[in-house]
Amino acid sequence: MALFGVAGNCDLFYEEGNKASEQMPAWLFKMGLDAYEYQCGNGVRIGAATAQAIANEANKHGIVMSVHSPYYINLATPEEEKRENSINYILQSATAAKHLGAERIVVHSGAIGKLSREEALGYAKKTLKLAQERLDADGFSDIRLCIETMGKINQLGTLEEVMELCRLEERFLPTIDFGHLNARTLGGLKEKADFEAIFDMIENCLGKDRLKVFHSHFSKIEYTKGGEKKHLTFEDTVFGPDFEPIAELTAKKGLTPTFICESAGTQGPDARAMKDLWEKYR
Repeated sequence: MALFGVAGNCDLFYEEGNKASEQMPAWLFKMGLDAYEYQCGNGVRIGAATAQAIANEANKHGIVMSVHSPYYINLATPEEEKRENSINYILQSATAAKHLGAERIVVHSGAIGKLSREEALGYAKKTLKLAQERLDADGFSDIRLCIETMGKINQLGTLEEVMELCRLEERFLPTIDFGHLNARTLGGLKEKADFEAIFDMIENCLGKDRLKVFHSHFSKIEYTKGGEKKHLTFEDTVFGPDFEPIAELTAKKGLTPTFICESAGTQGPDARAMKDLWEKYR
């Protein structure tokens, strides 16, 4: 079945008196949710003991863990030192993932800078190949890198670019961030057919097996002419996108992706609303 969960800890979690991430799996279980993406966006700072405590609670409550690697990873930079640093950040994320009992790491591909999109994609391919080689050599061959579609136009991470990166290695999965794709196309995800085209591209490029289990982020996102500006909540009625066609298509096609809600502070209730929509169509 499809899994639904949250990125980080939402406002309601703290409003109800909780304080530590070790309490999140039980809270998510109470909410009827299934997944928890631990955030290392500002650096991998979680200790082994804390990670193991979260993993124990996640296992106890049937919560599937994933990890978001540091935001400042840049696979596409022409600077070799920065690419090597990015590989090291991925390895640090893999260590945290092992302790957390997670098998998936979400990775940003980076900024274009002054490069052409083709040049940036070329650097990103080389860096990802090296990262996977290092993961295998260091005993992390079971960790799956999930390459994310990005929300700003000057970032590497169109749907097509993510497909190219994922084709490098069968273990790679796409992280389809529907809010990002809507933002970078300036509101291009409106009709059911727009979402169906995304599913079709994943299947055509990566096959049915990876389509079935893709990773996903979802939130409504405000955008400007440069793409993503900020994450919103489900109360927004201006920017979108709408989750309902995604829920319908996921149920109709019998897919089992992991949907991680990234709403601004309302991740828990919004993820529950997403799961309710999916259950309606299932």
